Amino acid sequence: MELCIFTEPQQGAGYDEQLAQAQAAERLGFDGWFRSDHLLRMGAGDPMPGPSDAWTTLAGLARETSRIRLGTLVSSATFRHPSLLAIQVAQVDAMSGGRVELGLGTGWFAEEHTAYGLPFPPKRFDLFEEQLEVITGLWSTPVGEHFDFAGEHYTLSGSPALPKPVQQRVPVIIGGAGPRRTPQLAARFATEFNLGFRSEDEIARAFDGVRRACEEVDRDPATLSTSVALPTVVAANDRDYLRRLAAIDENPAGFAEVNIAGSPEAAVEKLLRLHELGADRVYLQLVDLRDLDHLELIAAEVVPALRAAL
Repeated sequence: MELCIFTEPQQGAGYDEQLAQAQAAERLGFDGWFRSDHLLRMGAGDPMPGPSDAWTTLAGLARETSRIRLGTLVSSATFRHPSLLAIQVAQVDAMSGGRVELGLGTGWFAEEHTAYGLPFPPKRFDLFEEQLEVITGLWSTPVGEHFDFAGEHYTLSGSPALPKPVQQRVPVIIGGAGPRRTPQLAARFATEFNLGFRSEDEIARAFDGVRRACEEVDRDPATLSTSVALPTVVAANDRDYLRRLAAIDENPAGFAEVNIAGSPEAAVEKLLRLHELGADRVYLQLVDLRDLDHLELIAAEVVPALRAAL
């Protein structure tokens, strides 16, 4: 099971903080560093330094890391034209030597669209589906041929479908708890299906649903990875645990019921249960990017115990 770091820079972190966390994650042996793609802080608090563009950030990190996987969890289909996004991801993939993954979703945070003047249509699944068709179509078109697409939302004519990513197939992550269209799109387009912020019972049902969706389109479910993203707060003692919860404005009451929380031993037990549910990868959501001691603790006391138990 892979372990990746996942963070939310819109909550108050600039490029330097993101760079430090990503480089620490690489040094400590984590498999990937992923960030949200949002333009507005959620909840009360200091909004400084303001949002950072996800793919600009990943382009910088592509040149300042050497091994770790890099990606979004997830980019919003409402933010970028799919042709431009396909070019951006392919370029960052080249800059990283083939280490990029694209998480893509419908978008859900209406307030950030209003704040920056971006359209936020009430129905977005058809737009999302066309984005997936355009992006994967551009990447898969053989060099020397052209790509055409005529949809309700996007039209491309005679596109040279360049540049190509370094990877033969850039991993595409699709996630969500929707019972029908999300698993269907994952079965058609994704290399990974992700579910975030849900209970173990909900994770089990979602994984079963996406496996059935694969079978409905004659895809081997084993070819689709499954993953979970959960807020993570681990500490060696109660004082540090409460301090880390306070730093991300979380209430101790009920936090550990769903999330990866508590002692290193409790974190290992939770991760083992996620593995039993079928999670091939777990994203540890660490919102306080400045707390690099948190990363050190997880790397020193959680990861080795987990590896030994698997």
